[in-house]
Amino acid sequence: QVQLVESGGGLVQPGGSLRLSCAASGGTFSSFAMGWFRQVSGKEREFVAAINRGGSMTWYGDVTEGRFTISRDNAKNTVYLQMNSLKPEDTANYYCAAQVVGRGSSDYNAYEHWGQGTQVTVSS
Repeated sequence: QVQLVESGGGLVQPGGSLRLSCAASGGTFSSFAMGWFRQVSGKEREFVAAINRGGSMTWYGDVTEGRFTISRDNAKNTVYLQMNSLKPEDTANYYCAAQVVGRGSSDYNAYEHWGQGTQVTVSS
């Protein structure tokens, strides 16, 4: 059973930075493509970023505007999302997801395993 646990969320002022982490267990992490999505209550889940198994390829949603960076450390079974220049509209619950078959996708239906999410609030 693959388990994903996000951490690193919190309250940050506009213009600030946060680094989210997602620790995986129960599977072969290096064989999974990984993604980050976000969701505001009452709205659809939104693609943020994805990374392939080896970390050589990354994709970003339009929402990142070049401010976010996804990375992974397969030795630590962890994927990261570095978020800079945060805006109030980045406020959401951020989820990491694992895709067992595939190289990464912007489609949340392509991911088989999900974490519980970590809340990010950008406010002064």
